[in-house]
Amino acid sequence: MFGKKEEPEISEVLSQRRPSTAEAMGNQHRKSVSNRGLTGASALTVRQSIYPIALVTLLFFLWGFAYGLLDVLNAKFQTALGITAAKAGGLQGAYFGAYLVGPPTYSGWFVRKLGYRWTFIIGLCIYGVGALMFWPSAVYRSFGGFCGSLFIVGSGLSTLETSANPFIATCGPPRLSEFRLELSQSFQAVGSVIAPLLASRVFFDHTTPNDLSKVQWTYLGLAAFVFALAVVFFFSPLPEVTDADMALQAEQCAGLTGYEDKPMRKQYKLMFGVAAQFCYVGAQVGVAANFIRYAQESAGIGEAAASDRYAIAQGLFAIGRFAAAGAMMFTKPRLVLLIFMTAIMIFISCAMGVKGEGGVAMLSLVLFFESCIFPTIFTLAIRGLGRHTKRGSSWVVASVSGGALFPALTGQLADHKGYHLAMGVPLAGFFVAFAYPIYLNLFCRRELDGFSETRIGYDENAAEREGRRPTLVHEEKGVSADGSDGQIERVEKL
Repeated sequence: MFGKKEEPEISEVLSQRRPSTAEAMGNQHRKSVSNRGLTGASALTVRQSIYPIALVTLLFFLWGFAYGLLDVLNAKFQTALGITAAKAGGLQGAYFGAYLVGPPTYSGWFVRKLGYRWTFIIGLCIYGVGALMFWPSAVYRSFGGFCGSLFIVGSGLSTLETSANPFIATCGPPRLSEFRLELSQSFQAVGSVIAPLLASRVFFDHTTPNDLSKVQWTYLGLAAFVFALAVVFFFSPLPEVTDADMALQAEQCAGLTGYEDKPMRKQYKLMFGVAAQFCYVGAQVGVAANFIRYAQESAGIGEAAASDRYAIAQGLFAIGRFAAAGAMMFTKPRLVLLIFMTAIMIFISCAMGVKGEGGVAMLSLVLFFESCIFPTIFTLAIRGLGRHTKRGSSWVVASVSGGALFPALTGQLADHKGYHLAMGVPLAGFFVAFAYPIYLNLFCRRELDGFSETRIGYDENAAEREGRRPTLVHEEKGVSADGSDGQIERVEKL
């Protein structure tokens, strides 16, 4: 939406001098970089991309830790204020509503106008302000203040997602894009598992349900932490991958992928991906929000025991991300997505029909196979967008707002029909998401597999050599420098 004029034209991109990857690493500015200019960062080798990827992966872990801690803090706040189930739905609406508003507007504008690095800093600062706002909300025990604080926190996290996900996906060899994002988000899942365990056993070990003093101080510490992390990013040099870089990369891969520059309104793979992501995230949050109550109903156990089952399921979720990342080194990501979505459909259906601990086990396996879906849909949806990559990424992040809709519908059905039948709401969302990998495997195989076979950025010497050859665009399309027919060099998949 905003920042559309920051996207370059193809003729503008091809007329520019192509910086080498060495220049990209040497020009890691602290100032914002024009999104219409080439930096050479989209052709970084594995070795060159290790440091920036590791730094942003650390952000994923710390962000996952803070997010997991936020869940515990929110639960403490709800207990102290006596927030009803209906009001809890309002809290989810405030949080996920920020995803609907931010990425298509200000967050997307930040990343196109200022670049990834400054968007990281801005997102962390917004997050920190939201955490600080919980202090007066706790002092005055204000539900409205709590909702406002959650909206600000959601704005910060959505801004971080608008920058972090596409940065990981585009910084480095394009053939490893899905693997990089899957691995980075694996550490986010680990942080989300560790934080609640640490909070329950260390931060809130000896507190009464209505005591908010430790909650206030923990929010204050969380704010200080994310502000400190923003300072770290200010002083950390990061390469900037622009839409011009992604347009050039798409042109270079055209011989393998069949890429043609198209306006945003004709990016059908992206549009389907946004719809699939909206329904998937809604279904995922619907399952997570009702897992404990489902376990109590199914196995006839208490809340504490059901919470332990949920902790195990969260652990399976983290393990599943590492497993999916490993699988992507040997199997095409589109196939991994299809396999995991098929397993989700099987086990969510079983969870609706199986009672007892078996039903809890089925739903736990749903969380295991949910692990890779978000990052894989994200990377496959933005494949081949070229100069529209940053805007398309912000649309996919905006689809996280599906989390505001499905939990409420699931809860309403559970109130009338029970939690087993209520899993039919997430099943409907998963069904829409399941159609996406089927579509990709039937109609987008050449495009997706072509990016997995390109040698751009994979070999350091080749990257340097290609960085000095202005005819590379034509050579990878099958025409050599002298105009004669050339051969496209195909590389075996890792």
